[in-house]
Amino acid sequence: MQYRELGRTGWKVSASSFGAWAIGGTWGQVDDQESLAALHKAIDLGVNFIDTADVYGDGRSERLIAQLLKQRKGEIVVATKAGRRLNPHTAAGYNRANLTAFIERSLTNLGVETLDLVQLHCPPTEVFYMPEVFGVLDDLVQVGKVRYYGVSVEKVEEALKAIEYPNVQTIQIIFNIFRQRPADLFFQQAAKKKIGILARVPLSSGMLTGKMSAATRFESDDHRKFNRQGEAFDKGETFSGVDFDLSLQAVEELRPLVPPDWTMAQFALRWILMHPAVSCVIPGAKRPSQATDNAAAADLPPIPASTMAQVEEIYNRLIKAQVHHLW
Repeated sequence: MQYRELGRTGWKVSASSFGAWAIGGTWGQVDDQESLAALHKAIDLGVNFIDTADVYGDGRSERLIAQLLKQRKGEIVVATKAGRRLNPHTAAGYNRANLTAFIERSLTNLGVETLDLVQLHCPPTEVFYMPEVFGVLDDLVQVGKVRYYGVSVEKVEEALKAIEYPNVQTIQIIFNIFRQRPADLFFQQAAKKKIGILARVPLSSGMLTGKMSAATRFESDDHRKFNRQGEAFDKGETFSGVDFDLSLQAVEELRPLVPPDWTMAQFALRWILMHPAVSCVIPGAKRPSQATDNAAAADLPPIPASTMAQVEEIYNRLIKAQVHHLW
């Protein structure tokens, strides 16, 4: 496993880490024992960073991670998120009382006294222009409830605004072969300020595993069935906001670029890690086999510049017009 610095936190985190959305819910059927086995397998392979949120299965994901933390020795950094429990999800809800309550709930779910890293969970854009929200987070750090904080964002513009706040340590953002805009400007600005970058939705909701086809069907509780057009939350969180059939076409064009002994998922993860500004990728894993595949991506050799250029050409020709201007 390769390790990278997570901004100014002092932590070195596994380049391929563990995203715990899928083990909480909205990704179809999931089994807690299998999820725990996937978590243990990831730790066995050198993963030391897990990303979750209080709304993943209404705390189910956090509580599974709590079980892991009781069973494993050694430092495991756990990042969680707060804010999406608000209903309605409005900027006004990001106040001291609500944020404090969310933090207390996550502390209980995870069974810890201090949260390693708390991220505002894709708040409304107005929140980025409310310094008092970040003041509340500063206070939670002061009283020992939180070690560090960051923001999970939908848009590059939100990320650029967030890093103006001096104590924002990390930005979580969608970055993958189908969502390349963060590399244009944001990565450079983040590197100047030593901001940690967590690349989420790295496999474009599983599309970049290369295992889907026009015949693929999803369970009713899977967001890949019910959020194609953003019916439940931001459209960009599902298949990166790209049309399903167009994604399939792009995957077929990418397939010949994958080295013979790599999986397509590994290729997609290694492509992200070719960008040095990225601290880690956080692919999900519901089974140990997926955790194994994901972890191995960090140890693969660099992708040649000629192949990187071919990926960019496919993106520019097929995908860019659908997503680049939106997020």
